[in-house]
Amino acid sequence: MEATERSRRPLASTNTTDSNNNDAGSLSLGDAIDEFFLARMPRKHSEHTLAAYRRDFDSITAAIADVVERPAATLLIADLTVPDLRRAFARIAHQSAATIARTWSTWNQLFTFLVAERVIGGNPMAAVEKPRIPKSRPKAITGDDSVQRLLEVASKGRTGARDPWPERDFAVVVTLLTCGLRLSELLDLTMRSIDGPPGDRVIGVRGKGNKERTIPLEPEVEAVISTYIESRLRKFPGRIAADAALFVANNGEGLKRGGLQYMIESLYREAGIRTRVPAGALVHALRHTFATSLARNGAGGTELQKLLGHESLATTQRYIDASAREIRAAARSNEAYAALRQVQTTETETETT
Repeated sequence: MEATERSRRPLASTNTTDSNNNDAGSLSLGDAIDEFFLARMPRKHSEHTLAAYRRDFDSITAAIADVVERPAATLLIADLTVPDLRRAFARIAHQSAATIARTWSTWNQLFTFLVAERVIGGNPMAAVEKPRIPKSRPKAITGDDSVQRLLEVASKGRTGARDPWPERDFAVVVTLLTCGLRLSELLDLTMRSIDGPPGDRVIGVRGKGNKERTIPLEPEVEAVISTYIESRLRKFPGRIAADAALFVANNGEGLKRGGLQYMIESLYREAGIRTRVPAGALVHALRHTFATSLARNGAGGTELQKLLGHESLATTQRYIDASAREIRAAARSNEAYAALRQVQTTETETETT
């Protein structure tokens, strides 16, 4: 529902610090949500983020409508009482903790906005329980030879593809593995994203919250991308515009989410490593593999944070916690390991005599 589709009064007309004020209570929930999106437009959220916000609003709005037995389109701010919000969130209790927590956060942001606009006097979400999200481990691809097998298959081209394009597939996989990009970040890349003189090029990435970062392109990666672009020009002769998508599908149009996911999964299967990819990860597993590899080889938290585009160092820390050699070495200094090795040696010698 777009803000321009309905005639409504500005939020300022409900200027109050009393949450029971009739003006505030008579404000349409739909209007409030529209104003929330309008206020956040300068943040330039991605379509994916906006769609997630909409899903979160729609799911709880539908639940509240069911609880109060009124059509969703007629709901008012006054209908958003703590008891009814609790009942609404109880309706989605079957969903994952991560989904519930994200939905809770979305509604919390809405109410924080309404408090700031003095539409309501307080945020009721403080009284609605939010699930704790267990810390997740990085979902990197397992197996010491997995990356090499994946690269070998990608460089030769998918045997099952109707129109193989190994240069493109190889460039996509190499970019994901060496730059640690999110799926959306890779799809957003344009020809203009690559900048700098030969041998010292960087790739400009627009991440979450439209925050920009640059990632070094080593000569080996630069060569792979150059080879792909040359093959693209052979497929589609003519000048490539600076704002054209860097990676395209076989029809010459920008690569889409579904096409990229299918490509990567096909390469996993052909490389024989599909079972080594953690559940719930596909393209993102390559980003985790990138980060885990860097952490394992001594990259610091600050460097990883900048390369991955994380808002918080705490998010980056999980890669270091899971991979740092120093931590593993410290754990292995436990005297119990020496005793265990002695016991195992004794048992082996007993078995052989």
